[in-house]
Amino acid sequence: MNVEEIRQNVGGKILEFSVPAIISMALTAFITVADGFFMGNYVGKEGIAAVNLGLPVIYLYLGIGLMVSVGGIAMAQMALGSGDRAACNQVFRQTVATTAVFSVAISVGFLFCFGPMLSFLGAKGQVAACFREYYRVMLLELPVMVVNSSLGMFIRGDGNPSFYMKVTMANAVLNVVLDYVLAGCLSMGAMGIAVASLISALVSLGWLWYYFERKARMYRPGRFRFSREIFVRGMLNGSSEFIGEMSTGIAMFAYNLVIMRRFGADGVTAFTIVGYVSYLFSMVVVGFGQGASPLISFCWGAREKELAAHVRGKTNGYVLAAGTVVFLVMAGLKNWYGGLFVPNENVRVMVGEGMVIFMVSFFFSGINSVTSFYFTATGRAFESAVISFSRGLVILLVCIFLLPSLFGIMGVWLAAPVTEAVTLGITGRFLWREKGVTKLWSR
Repeated sequence: MNVEEIRQNVGGKILEFSVPAIISMALTAFITVADGFFMGNYVGKEGIAAVNLGLPVIYLYLGIGLMVSVGGIAMAQMALGSGDRAACNQVFRQTVATTAVFSVAISVGFLFCFGPMLSFLGAKGQVAACFREYYRVMLLELPVMVVNSSLGMFIRGDGNPSFYMKVTMANAVLNVVLDYVLAGCLSMGAMGIAVASLISALVSLGWLWYYFERKARMYRPGRFRFSREIFVRGMLNGSSEFIGEMSTGIAMFAYNLVIMRRFGADGVTAFTIVGYVSYLFSMVVVGFGQGASPLISFCWGAREKELAAHVRGKTNGYVLAAGTVVFLVMAGLKNWYGGLFVPNENVRVMVGEGMVIFMVSFFFSGINSVTSFYFTATGRAFESAVISFSRGLVILLVCIFLLPSLFGIMGVWLAAPVTEAVTLGITGRFLWREKGVTKLWSR
């Protein structure tokens, strides 16, 4: 990879790095949707609601993992752009080790938090039972998932995004097969679906580690000396991703609290089913962001700031096109999709009514997210954090608690588009102020 190669084919380079990442992230989302399908059909709507109630826990893992890994890969790629290979490996080894330690610590802590969390949300009966059954196993799986994601970022930075795509594809297929065998054939219920995720994640971890031992060109496992400077810089640089994921987790907790108390398990189930589409689209956006970030960091490290901005602008155009496609396709399939997961007419109607309104947010969220990645990739954590904090917590929480009280269930669906539209104004302001870059889109 060199600057001139990127300059001559910006769009092609973005797709070269992003498409494998998008496929990987979309397959990750597909695993979640498949789990929801088997949960709904073999456990029931209470199982889907239970999984959704625990999503704030998952977002904490993702937040820690992304904060450490995104900050780490940005520093490693900037070091690579300046020609310092020793620093690349130091950052790589410390980043992966830190991610593993943090995620295991979270699992140990959350083992004692199930009771208070369920009590506060008002979850009882089968919903609470499914929650405990599923997440006791997932506390083992989630640290493996976070480490796998971190390794995947460095594989893309190593110039081999297709390898991680293949691992993710194999993981998705194995997960679906095991879901069917354990939950369907062996009737293991929610625990079976969690065990399927754990086995698949462990297999993927072995394959990813094999890459770094035998195939990696830049990043190699080995001993490292802990660097406080790398730790602090990485945490600060990736802080916007942590804020974004934690904000999403807090927002999800607020969503569950409001919906569970106002509309019951049917409302949570309907929101979860609509959320699968949002999650799929967000994974596509994250794929574009993760694919473009190494290019942006490399250009920035090589002092090609205008080229870095051009990469960001092109990527924004791609995510807007992706959001339009998802909106049109799912708007046409909303009624069929609403009845796919559980045979419940009330849930199907709620999904059909809310889907189109909720998906309006896709026209804004991709631009906000990619721009946040851009600021992180160029070492400007403040701007990235403000965008993430605005769209993931401050504005969204106001909408979650205010709009349902004014408009009922319709307010639940309106919260996301209103939040993203307001945040887009903040995003545009940051880009307008950036010296030499006054357009949201590339020429």
